[in-house]
Amino acid sequence: MPSLVICIADAVVAAIKAEPLKLDAVRAYRPEFELPELKTLRVSVVPRGIEITSSGRNANQHDVSIDVAVQKKVDAGDQEELDGLMTVVEKIADCLRLRRLEFSGGSGGAAVWVKTENAPIYSPEHLESKQVFTSVLTLTFRTVR
Repeated sequence: MPSLVICIADAVVAAIKAEPLKLDAVRAYRPEFELPELKTLRVSVVPRGIEITSSGRNANQHDVSIDVAVQKKVDAGDQEELDGLMTVVEKIADCLRLRRLEFSGGSGGAAVWVKTENAPIYSPEHLESKQVFTSVLTLTFRTVR
């Protein structure tokens, strides 16, 4: 039986793969790629953390954080391509904002979107040293059980 964090990460992958985004997202523990592998857009969903607090006598609130990394090898001077990748990141954030994720693993249930963070917007270090655009969204979803 998968953990709650894995169930929610898998639901994020499914949401990114579905309409309207239709991106090829995968769940990973270490989203590390060789430069040739980054010639195509990579979207990695990585479990980040969980915060559990009391929500009453017999229930706990679980706030699950999931990272969504968007990576692609680019020409660092190609503003049009970089703008397009920033748009992809924004579309992923928009698609998951206010989303209720249904999941069947573990004890099953649903998790609702709480917040999205994207700071920094992209990694200047990756762009300068590796010519790789990297942006990471941190999404938080809440469930009570």
